[in-house]
Amino acid sequence: MGWTETDPEDPGVVAEWSREDGWATIRLRRRGDEAWVVRLDRLTQAPEGSLYLEDRVETRGEADAVVAAWREAYDVGE
Repeated sequence: MGWTETDPEDPGVVAEWSREDGWATIRLRRRGDEAWVVRLDRLTQAPEGSLYLEDRVETRGEADAVVAAWREAYDVGE
């Protein structure tokens, strides 16, 4: 299926992706202490059920790696 990068509504969010079926999002933001937070939010109505994950990492590179891993792991096949 895949993910599409969307414009985040929150100015504190660096990047956000929506799963093409609309049931999940991944959000990347920078914390005040310069660390990075990545969160995945999958709605209860999603075919595979609800899920919320959050990971705090020190660098943007680590955050990008988490995003890539989650986009692959929590995608939905066609």
